[in-house]
Order: sequence, then structure tokens, then C-alpha cells
Amino acid sequence: MKKVISTDNAPAAIGPYSQAVEVNGLVYTSGVIPVNPKTGEIPSDIVCQAKQAIGNLMNLLEASGCKPCDVIKTTVFIKEMDDFGKINEIYSEYFEEPYPARSCVEVARLPKDVMIEIEAVAQHK
Repeated sequence: MKKVISTDNAPAAIGPYSQAVEVNGLVYTSGVIPVNPKTGEIPSDIVCQAKQAIGNLMNLLEASGCKPCDVIKTTVFIKEMDDFGKINEIYSEYFEEPYPARSCVEVARLPKDVMIEIEAVAQHK
């Protein structure tokens, strides 16, 4: 059975999709972008965008009943691979060893022209 997860503490879906879905104890999040869910504002630099996007992801995971240590895999989409180091620094503030598996891909364009989007798969313990 599929359970839809949503929270006002992460950006609302801007299309025909759910913020996250749980199936058989696994939580699959949609891509989360660095939009402040209260104001709709988007930070201007990559460090602040990374903090906002990953913070939004943490809020979505919390709404699902998961913690960062429950994350199995993340996928990070970035506009500039040159920002990889800065993003890693922010990422390491939220995730601890043993780290989840991760893919990081440079893309041409992201929704609302943001510089980062992140999604995750987590498992309830």
C-alpha cells in the first residue's frame, strides 16, 4: 500500500506529484529544491541554496518519521560541478557515517532555475 507524505515545512509540489511516498517501509522523496516553504524565496548563492534544499529534505524526512541515519541513497542534481566541494561541506553537516550511497549529476537546468535539487530513499528502522 502506498502512503503519501507531505509537510508545510518543505516546498509544495509544483506539479502532479507527491512530496514523498512510502511503500513497504521505504520512503521515496521527490526532488527537493531550495525554496523557503514559508516565504517562497530562493537564496542567491550555492552554499545557502544547499543548506535550504537539504534542510527542506530533512523536514520532509521528519514528516515521514525518518531521520538522516535512515537514508539509504541520495541523488543530488547540481547546475555547476565546480560547486561540488561546497555542496559536500554542507551535505556533511546533515549526514554522518555510515553515509548513504549517493549520486551527483551536473544538469543543464533545474526547476525555478535553482542550482541544486536533492532526492532521497530512506527506510524506517
